[in-house]
Amino acid sequence: MDGVVSTDDVMGGEPRLEGRRISVRQIAEMVIDGDRAPTTVADQLSISPAVVHRALAYYYENPDEMATVRQRHREAIQKAREAGIDPPEVTSK
Repeated sequence: MDGVVSTDDVMGGEPRLEGRRISVRQIAEMVIDGDRAPTTVADQLSISPAVVHRALAYYYENPDEMATVRQRHREAIQKAREAGIDPPEVTSK
Protein backbone atom coordinates (compact mmCIF):
# COMPACT_ATOMS: atom_id res chain seq x y z
CA MET A 1 0.00 0.00 0.00
CA ASP A 2 1.77 3.09 -1.22
CA GLY A 3 -0.63 5.89 -0.66
CA VAL A 4 -3.89 7.55 -1.50
CA VAL A 5 -5.83 6.96 -4.70
CA SER A 6 -9.15 8.05 -6.18
CA THR A 7 -11.15 5.84 -8.49
CA ASP A 8 -14.50 7.03 -9.85
CA ASP A 9 -16.17 3.64 -9.45
CA VAL A 10 -14.88 2.93 -5.93
CA MET A 11 -16.44 4.67 -2.93
CA GLY A 12 -17.88 7.41 -5.11
CA GLY A 13 -14.41 8.59 -6.09
CA GLU A 14 -13.44 9.60 -2.56
CA PRO A 15 -9.71 9.60 -1.89
CA ARG A 16 -8.95 6.27 -0.22
CA LEU A 17 -6.08 4.09 0.84
CA GLU A 18 -4.67 2.19 -2.10
CA GLY A 19 -5.87 -1.39 -2.05
CA ARG A 20 -8.46 -0.70 0.66
CA ARG A 21 -11.99 0.58 1.01
CA ILE A 22 -10.95 3.01 3.74
CA SER A 23 -11.34 6.65 2.79
CA VAL A 24 -9.19 9.57 3.85
CA ARG A 25 -12.38 11.18 5.14
CA GLN A 26 -13.10 8.20 7.39
CA ILE A 27 -9.63 8.34 8.91
CA ALA A 28 -9.81 12.11 9.37
CA GLU A 29 -13.20 11.80 11.05
CA MET A 30 -11.91 9.12 13.40
CA VAL A 31 -8.78 11.06 14.37
CA ILE A 32 -9.86 14.70 14.15
CA ASP A 33 -13.60 14.58 14.85
CA GLY A 34 -13.52 11.42 16.96
CA ASP A 35 -10.51 12.56 18.99
CA ARG A 36 -8.82 9.17 18.64
CA ALA A 37 -5.08 8.69 18.55
CA PRO A 38 -3.65 7.71 15.16
CA THR A 39 -2.29 4.51 16.72
CA THR A 40 -5.76 3.61 17.97
CA VAL A 41 -7.25 4.20 14.52
CA ALA A 42 -4.46 2.13 12.97
CA ASP A 43 -5.26 -0.75 15.32
CA GLN A 44 -9.00 -0.49 14.64
CA LEU A 45 -8.51 -0.51 10.87
CA SER A 46 -5.65 -3.05 10.82
CA ILE A 47 -3.27 -0.64 9.10
CA SER A 48 0.01 0.89 10.21
CA PRO A 49 0.23 4.22 12.01
CA ALA A 50 2.33 5.45 9.07
CA VAL A 51 -0.62 4.85 6.73
CA VAL A 52 -2.92 6.79 9.07
CA HIS A 53 -0.46 9.68 9.03
CA ARG A 54 -0.20 9.45 5.23
CA ALA A 55 -3.99 9.78 4.99
CA LEU A 56 -3.99 12.71 7.41
CA ALA A 57 -1.24 14.40 5.43
CA TYR A 58 -3.36 14.04 2.29
CA TYR A 59 -6.35 15.47 4.18
CA TYR A 60 -4.41 18.55 5.29
CA GLU A 61 -2.63 19.03 1.96
CA ASN A 62 -5.94 19.05 0.04
CA PRO A 63 -8.33 21.14 2.16
CA ASP A 64 -10.63 22.25 -0.68
CA GLU A 65 -11.03 18.73 -2.06
CA MET A 66 -11.65 17.30 1.40
CA ALA A 67 -14.22 20.00 2.22
CA THR A 68 -16.06 19.03 -0.96
CA VAL A 69 -15.84 15.32 -0.08
CA ARG A 70 -17.18 15.95 3.43
CA GLN A 71 -20.04 18.08 2.06
CA ARG A 72 -20.99 15.39 -0.48
CA HIS A 73 -20.95 12.81 2.29
CA ARG A 74 -23.23 14.94 4.51
CA GLU A 75 -25.62 15.45 1.57
CA ALA A 76 -25.69 11.70 0.86
CA ILE A 77 -26.52 10.97 4.49
CA GLN A 78 -29.31 13.55 4.44
CA LYS A 79 -30.70 12.12 1.19
CA ALA A 80 -30.69 8.62 2.65
CA ARG A 81 -32.52 9.83 5.74
CA GLU A 82 -35.12 11.60 3.64
CA ALA A 83 -35.61 8.52 1.47
CA GLY A 84 -36.00 6.28 4.51
CA ILE A 85 -39.20 4.35 4.77
CA ASP A 86 -41.02 4.39 8.06
CA PRO A 87 -42.01 0.98 9.37
CA PRO A 88 -45.69 0.14 9.03
CA GLU A 89 -47.93 0.93 11.96
CA VAL A 90 -48.96 -2.01 14.08
CA THR A 91 -52.71 -2.39 14.28
CA SER A 92 -54.52 -4.71 16.63
CA LYS A 93 -57.24 -7.03 15.36
